[in-house]
Amino acid sequence: MNVLPDTRQPVRTDRPRLLLVYPATHKLGWVRRFQLPSFSLTLVAASTPPEWDVVLADELHEDIPFERAFDAVGITAMTHQAVRAYQIADRFRARGIPVVMGGMHATVLPDEALEHADTVVIGEAEPVWVRLLNDLKAGQLEQRYSSVPSGDTLVTPWARREILAGRKYLTTQTLQASRGCPYDCPFCTVTPYFGRSFRYRDPEDILAEMRTFDRKLTVLLDDNILGDPERAKPILKGMAGLGLRWGGQANLRFAEDPELVELLAQSGCIGIFVGLESVAGAHANHPKTGSRYSQADLIKRVRDAGIVLEASMIFGFDDHDESVFESTIRYLEDCRPSIPTFNILTPYPGTALFRQFEAEGRLLHKDWQRYDHSQVVFRPKQMTAERLYQGWVAARREVYRWPSIFSRVMSGSSSYFTNFAYNVLRRGGVYGEDVCSHAPQNNQQLQLGDIQTNTRGA
Repeated sequence: MNVLPDTRQPVRTDRPRLLLVYPATHKLGWVRRFQLPSFSLTLVAASTPPEWDVVLADELHEDIPFERAFDAVGITAMTHQAVRAYQIADRFRARGIPVVMGGMHATVLPDEALEHADTVVIGEAEPVWVRLLNDLKAGQLEQRYSSVPSGDTLVTPWARREILAGRKYLTTQTLQASRGCPYDCPFCTVTPYFGRSFRYRDPEDILAEMRTFDRKLTVLLDDNILGDPERAKPILKGMAGLGLRWGGQANLRFAEDPELVELLAQSGCIGIFVGLESVAGAHANHPKTGSRYSQADLIKRVRDAGIVLEASMIFGFDDHDESVFESTIRYLEDCRPSIPTFNILTPYPGTALFRQFEAEGRLLHKDWQRYDHSQVVFRPKQMTAERLYQGWVAARREVYRWPSIFSRVMSGSSSYFTNFAYNVLRRGGVYGEDVCSHAPQNNQQLQLGDIQTNTRGA
């Protein structure tokens, strides 16, 4: 880990200095080069008045400059980053430097965040940021600054990507075309953060920003870029001539519209992430996942268009018993997404699921750094916590065996190399991590033999 060099942002004593911090929960080594930068902090930087000098400290890439002089420190954090964010905040406040906390966790638990910060931004920072900094300079800082989204139009500044210079990311060409989601899943943090509104930027503004990109690889960070097909289509049509190669996230129902699939391919989309969530039960028939078409048919439409499709499944819903691991693997063998992803159900603060499990006394703890969808933090209804964890481990290893990978790759009609590369990278994450470090205590081992390992079609 390197110390942030002074030469990157020279000290100018005649100007106020703002440090923006992205906390890291653990060291990633070379894998950090495949990470994306904090998009929210580039927007905060873009919203900062020009008289401020802005310095970014991404702890994945450098040490936090605790001993340098700043007039204010802004820290963003998701729930799993909250503990580290609080540690950073406490050190700066001990030196008398005002700290602003924002992001998902501070939005849903502002009282907790205020134990470690001078003020908290609840919701989106851009609408309140200038007022907050002016109040700070005037010595009139309030404890809370809140923005409530309204309407269906999103207006944001263009991200200040130059503050990312000197670090190696997968790409710095990230943006949001929309915010929010038309669905309100009980386990999802999108609605608690962005409200029930679903807003798109003006297509011309999006395309104008994209035309400034000097590289091909781009990532759209929308929670559901295709959630409103009629508003998404003008964006996709405009992207078709830009020569970009991009990935994003949507729900699978977009593939019901053949025109939308064709536009997606023509726009340069090389990969799309979709949440299938569950193979059976209430979450398999949610408006987001239910369709008059089979999921296998919709997945085939996307893959036939040359687009890598990553399908995410969640283990641990109340209607899941121990059979869910094998049934999910077999279901995905039939559907054949390019890449399967398995997550453990996590009741994030602010969600309906968290309120339910807290009321039922089913939360095992509130150690936020373990709320990362790869650890069991609640008491499942139809299996033990240990069984849920070990079943998740075994299922991931099963779908990333070499025969499983080759079967998925060859089932597509194109993009064999891209599909294979994605799968190899994911296999490295599955087989290269220390799964025992995340296991619940007194775990009950679940061997691969407990799940049928003969992958059909392999």
